[in-house]
Amino acid sequence: MKWLILTSLLSLNAFAANNEKALLMALDDEYKARATYLQVMQDFGEVRPFVNIARSEQRHIDALKPFFQKYGLDIPENPYVGNIASYNSLKEACQAGVDAEVANVALYDQIYALTDDQDLIAVFNRLQGASDNKHLPAFKRCASGGRGRGRGSF
Repeated sequence: MKWLILTSLLSLNAFAANNEKALLMALDDEYKARATYLQVMQDFGEVRPFVNIARSEQRHIDALKPFFQKYGLDIPENPYVGNIASYNSLKEACQAGVDAEVANVALYDQIYALTDDQDLIAVFNRLQGASDNKHLPAFKRCASGGRGRGRGSF
């Protein structure tokens, strides 16, 4: 009986760590995206779609922060600020935006399996949807020579 209780507690703790891991993975990706888009604006000015999507990325970060309190975790600082390389052209930066948003959508596909927190899953769904349905099309337009027309919002 003690073995069963201990095994159950270990499984519960391992799963809680997976919720934490999913949250940290999501925050890290959102941090990287925002820092990248801010760097592009520093290099090329407040150009669309970067200006709109950088604001959206901040809303994504803000949507994740309450879960750090829920799980009793400190919110890590953004390690990417000031550590993002510049792009040679705006078109190159737009293509990097396409690549980053494709990677973001794929990341959320991976981390859904790490959590059973329905509230966190709902936020992940919204963030993934914004990346796939708003950010990605705007960056694709930009990479093809157009400007992002969408609001790029969350």
